[in-house]
Amino acid sequence: MMDKRVYIVTGSSAGIGRACAERLAGEGHRVVINYAKREREAQEVADRCRTAGGEAIVVQADVASDADCQRLAEAATEAWGRIDGLVNNAGTTQFAAHHDLDALQAEDFQRIYGVNVIGAYQMIRAVAPAMQAHGKGAVVNISSIAGVRGVGSSVAYAASKGALNTMTLALARALGPAIRVNAVCPGFVETGWLKAGLGERYEQRRAAYAESAPLKDTVTPEDVAETASWLLLHATKTTGELILVDGGKHLGMI
Repeated sequence: MMDKRVYIVTGSSAGIGRACAERLAGEGHRVVINYAKREREAQEVADRCRTAGGEAIVVQADVASDADCQRLAEAATEAWGRIDGLVNNAGTTQFAAHHDLDALQAEDFQRIYGVNVIGAYQMIRAVAPAMQAHGKGAVVNISSIAGVRGVGSSVAYAASKGALNTMTLALARALGPAIRVNAVCPGFVETGWLKAGLGERYEQRRAAYAESAPLKDTVTPEDVAETASWLLLHATKTTGELILVDGGKHLGMI
């Protein structure tokens, strides 16, 4: 067992964030569980993290607020004196057909970018001093295949994930050698969030995705957490990478 490290996982009350937190706790590490509105679910994730063998605290924070990002980082250092890694998982969207140009307004883009891009940047800025203080740290941005292929729940969401991917490259270059910055770009992830967004179309979309992907499958939150954990804990010479976890869907049809 390696030394206990400290990881912040934003948006970790459910879905991919929950899976990342529980995976890291299962390795014996200390995890900051973050939520914006779902306190009960966040507390349940913290309990599961402790049962898995890790330590956990729960902090309410909206990553779109810079003050909240600073407070989230401070909670980690106050509890454990260090920050070793960050999973930028908190995200939002608006489901809108790409061809319907009236479905999105400027405020929709601003809200989505505020969480998916600006929030991720603010969190990296908040944790960077603690990582640089002990000369090592890692950031994993949870992006999406949407940012690579221009698909997904809406044009604003795809654009925000494309921006997050570019920011990953820029900050990997700027923050090395002390801090590694990578991104995971999942495909169709089986989450309650996506199921709620797609509604009655969910099963049809899930089946169609699996049929067209080379590996004939969709993605689970645990699949994403496995890759995020590897990037945080083991990929010591890897930075500036956008790793697609999508069953090969990005390869397209031959």
